Amino acid sequence: MKTIFSPQIYSIEDIPNKPFIDADEIRCFLEESQNPSREQINTVIQKSISKQRLSLQETAILLNANDSESIELIKEAAKKLKRDVYGNRIVIFAPLYVGNKCINDCSYCGFSCKNNEAIRKTLTDNELVKETTALLDSGHKRTILVYGEHPDYSAQFIADNVRKVYGVKKGNGEIRRININAAPFDIDGFRIIKESGIGTFQVFQESYDATVYDVYHRSGLKKDFNYRLTAMDRAMEAGIDDVGLGALFGLGDWKFDVLGLLRHTNHLEACFGVGPHTISFPRIKEASNVSNLSLQELSDDDFLRMIAILRLAVPYTGLILTAREPEEIRKEILTYGVSQIDGGTNIEIGGYSKENVATGQFKINDDRSLSDVIDELIEGDYLPSFCTACYRKGRTGEHFMEFSVPGFIKRYCTPNAMFTLAEYLEDYGSESTKEKGYKLIEHNINKMPLENQQKLREDVDSIKSGKRDILI
Repeated sequence: MKTIFSPQIYSIEDIPNKPFIDADEIRCFLEESQNPSREQINTVIQKSISKQRLSLQETAILLNANDSESIELIKEAAKKLKRDVYGNRIVIFAPLYVGNKCINDCSYCGFSCKNNEAIRKTLTDNELVKETTALLDSGHKRTILVYGEHPDYSAQFIADNVRKVYGVKKGNGEIRRININAAPFDIDGFRIIKESGIGTFQVFQESYDATVYDVYHRSGLKKDFNYRLTAMDRAMEAGIDDVGLGALFGLGDWKFDVLGLLRHTNHLEACFGVGPHTISFPRIKEASNVSNLSLQELSDDDFLRMIAILRLAVPYTGLILTAREPEEIRKEILTYGVSQIDGGTNIEIGGYSKENVATGQFKINDDRSLSDVIDELIEGDYLPSFCTACYRKGRTGEHFMEFSVPGFIKRYCTPNAMFTLAEYLEDYGSESTKEKGYKLIEHNINKMPLENQQKLREDVDSIKSGKRDILI
């Protein structure tokens, strides 16, 4: 079964490995949708909650819905859509920073090659094992390896790191999914990395406005806007069918970059039949030796509103919220459509094992332990998930969309989330967390089809008896 997406007509044709952003066209969409009527807003919202993708023009209507009543309608619709598509599960991961060497001079980043205050470091194999072991000791099963852009961080180097991390075991602890956030590669490079068994490869465009992009990227390979823009085309051609997009909000007009993300999504769908697995939306934060930036900062209110709009625009794409944001903001945003968060995060090189720590990329604002994050999620009736089943069962790319677009994904995600939570409770949870966690699991089992409940309880009991890695 091939997933068919509604075609979008743009001034630039979608051709693999060719630039596709027309800045004037995006600005025109925003300009033409100024002061939308309540009827227009409601029509767009109704289309979204029926689980249909929105066009750029329709999304622009929501972006320009500025009155408080319309914004509240958008937020409530996003809450409903999230419940309908994702249920109450929240996938948890942790970033693992491997190296901060970088040849780029990006004016907002602590890794900038012009940052003479930065302590440069790349983890050795032994240090990488120690960092991974520290993640296992806290209960993590999913990680994303993060790198600066430097010749030392070749495709083969990254692939070797992936295999090393997958090979680390401690008790019942193991990393079951490794994603990558690194510089763009050519097709051969992406292919080498894919063969190591990665999940998602992330490349953030930072800004989809080439004029803004040029201001903040002063030198290095990253200065080439179009090479970065077409990175995910090369990844797809190399066989990586789970890719992650993102923009760094605060550099330019946030509404422009939302439409840029959607234009990128449509480009991938047009060229490869499937859009991004995830979209990230970090806001710019303080970084080492960074100052005097001409930012277009995104307020908390607009940030919350933006995420609700993204959820409505791309109902089946995972939305990732990071520890850049403080605890109180993260808690509220969970209701509007976020499906993945990091927990127990440390972004310094060597930060988890606390050995030979080097400079981090930026400042984080939620430094709670994983156990604290898990407790808060459970208390909020969210189902913490370390699930990696779709990736390991081959439900990626188009195959993932075959399951998720019709809304069937909850049949897999909720049971797998319960199984991985039960593993966490048995291997890492305190007595109070176990008590709360198993009550939540039973509550979720009771909401499943009656014919499935007994088998789910038997599987959870088998985890309590020592069985691990049950997946559907």
